[in-house]
Amino acid sequence: QVQLVESGGGLVQAGDSLRLSCAASGRTFSSLAMAWFRQAPGKEREFVGGIRWNIGSAYYGDSMKGRFTISRDNAKNSVYLQIDSLEPEDTAVYYCAAGLVSSNLARNYANWGQGTQVTVSS
Repeated sequence: QVQLVESGGGLVQAGDSLRLSCAASGRTFSSLAMAWFRQAPGKEREFVGGIRWNIGSAYYGDSMKGRFTISRDNAKNSVYLQIDSLEPEDTAVYYCAAGLVSSNLARNYANWGQGTQVTVSS
């Protein structure tokens, strides 16, 4: 079992940048595939991007390329999501997820954090 705790969300203005953090515990972090999802009110959970456990390369959802950057620090058991040029449409709860294989599908991740709210005002 893996415990995940997100932080870094808040109320920001359009055009700002934000860095979300996810701290993991309970399992060897370096062997986990990590990902970020988001869910806006009334919408389905959406894949933002993930990062592979072995080579550390990131991959993103088709609509997420360009403004989103995922990184990980295995020494700190943490994964990060940098969001630049925030838009009101980015308003959502952002979730960190951990699993055994890299995937853009939520069902492939067995462990989830509680989420952190990001609200972007225009």
